[in-house]
Amino acid sequence: MKAKSPNSIDVYVGNRVRVRRKTLGMTQHGLAELLGITFQQIQKYEKGTNRIGASRLQRISEILRVPVGFFFENGGSGPIEGETSELNKFLSSKEGLALNKAFIAIEDPNIRQKLVALAKSLAVTGLPDIDSELQDPVVHN
Repeated sequence: MKAKSPNSIDVYVGNRVRVRRKTLGMTQHGLAELLGITFQQIQKYEKGTNRIGASRLQRISEILRVPVGFFFENGGSGPIEGETSELNKFLSSKEGLALNKAFIAIEDPNIRQKLVALAKSLAVTGLPDIDSELQDPVVHN
């Protein structure tokens, strides 16, 4: 019998839990302990193989200090093509998360612009015309 594949919304919600947990520097064990469940259950939630119930998602949002809507695109209108989103891929990687934290810590807009230029020059693959998207490359907190 073929295993049931995860629902795209469950995968998206789980990915958002993982991104936020990692952003806070929290381990799966730590989140599981606060929820009173096993870390394996957290793994299943984050992969989307187990659906997170409403009350559990509410508790996760409290622990991770975000509104429940954080786990949904635009506060609840559905998934962003699950794991294929470029931003999700970036923030789900160890390097992307570290780069994001370091970038946010840079207060000088000129240094931020130079860092964006450096990253673009180091990119191995061709980038689409992102200059138009970067009219103001400074990320505002």
